[in-house]
Amino acid sequence: MTWLDLNRDLVLDLLGQHVRLAVPAVLISIVVAIVLGRIAWRWPRVGTVVLGAASLLYSVPALPLLIVVPVVLSVPLRSETNLIVALAIYGTALLAGTAADAFRSVDARVREAAEAMGYSPTGIFWRVDLPLALPVLVSGIRVVTVSTVSLVTIGALVGISSLGSLLTDGFQRNIREEVATGVIGTMLLAVVLDLLIVAAGRAMTPWQRSSTTKTKAGASA
Repeated sequence: MTWLDLNRDLVLDLLGQHVRLAVPAVLISIVVAIVLGRIAWRWPRVGTVVLGAASLLYSVPALPLLIVVPVVLSVPLRSETNLIVALAIYGTALLAGTAADAFRSVDARVREAAEAMGYSPTGIFWRVDLPLALPVLVSGIRVVTVSTVSLVTIGALVGISSLGSLLTDGFQRNIREEVATGVIGTMLLAVVLDLLIVAAGRAMTPWQRSSTTKTKAGASA
């Protein structure tokens, strides 16, 4: 029997923990990045400072951040909260600039038309800006998701269990199959989540599919 056959339950348990760490961090990143991106688009001078700070945060090494977060939030070093917050900071820093670009990509004439129809600023955001910004946002969310899934493995260095635990344990005990399982499992999880995001993006932007279909039809004619 192979190492994976003997340790299937362990791998599945670590996979579940990996998902439990990655998904909340990505969701928090999306929400905060949209807020910051909106601010950066609405008030460019403030946005320059905000996006600059986000870039600076992304340059902070992961391990020091895992030590700083518990001090600031008064949470245990080995807690899932510590890693989720750290990952959310990285994700937000990576996505904020894309979110600002996403709002800039929305045609101003569409906003003006919505205002003329009587939409409130809140209505314009939910019914015009956010839906039309989604294609650009989705591209950034895909990058953040893959990055977050890979960064979750770093938590194993401070005792936070995930697929990264297979890497640290495998290296320590020189078990190549265990290391390979951790690497391949992390890669496959990133691919699966990426495909889910692509599918969700297509479902939320049906007008893009119809536009693509019309373009192809026109080209073939």
